[in-house]
Amino acid sequence: MGCKRNPERETGAGNRSGKPTRKGAGAVRLAELSERSGVSTPTIKYYLRERLLPPGRRITATQSEYGEEHLRRLRLVRALIQVGRIPVTTARDVLAAIEDDSLNHHHRLGTAVQALPHGPEADEADPATAAARRTATELLDLLDWRFSREVTDISRPFGMLVAAIAALDRLGYACDTAHLLPYARQAEQLAVVDLDLVEEFRTPEEQVEAAVALTVLYEPVLLSLRRLAEAEESNRRFGTGS
Repeated sequence: MGCKRNPERETGAGNRSGKPTRKGAGAVRLAELSERSGVSTPTIKYYLRERLLPPGRRITATQSEYGEEHLRRLRLVRALIQVGRIPVTTARDVLAAIEDDSLNHHHRLGTAVQALPHGPEADEADPATAAARRTATELLDLLDWRFSREVTDISRPFGMLVAAIAALDRLGYACDTAHLLPYARQAEQLAVVDLDLVEEFRTPEEQVEAAVALTVLYEPVLLSLRRLAEAEESNRRFGTGS
């Protein structure tokens, strides 16, 4: 989540408040919404039918106008479906969490991100799972990650961590807290960068949308940078100089 926010690209030159757009305040017809968003008109109509995009403001029996909030939502939906390869039903759940203003801001952010697809869950019948759960819990205690420690029973990321540790153990690779701690410390620093970027967005809804979109969009960035960095380190250690 390290790239700077670009308001012009996010919302165009119209209303940037995140509030519904009144007629004449940046409202556009469907064709222009398609042009500005890069999403085809049939796809936008599909998103409207699937309730991934809120309806526009009806101006005639057959036409509606759309505002900057629709443009922003389209970009989020594209991030989820086209980049994240998230099924439409899952994307709808994520968007519902984003819109749930009954939650406080912290829980709204967490609920929306939790709704994203996660890796396979740990096999509770596998003896390695219990040991992996102990290791993961000890790691959270070492880090003093109190909130994460409180929600281990319902946390999908914690379940992913347990499954990953169990897989390493089954294949004979060491994965105790000493091995995991350097990765966790790096994750702490990344979390600060991530939330600093999210806070650049003005409204709570924009911040939740950004947290979801950037989680999806930056995970491949992190993976690719890690592999590039490993190639550099390998060359330093083992390269022949050719």
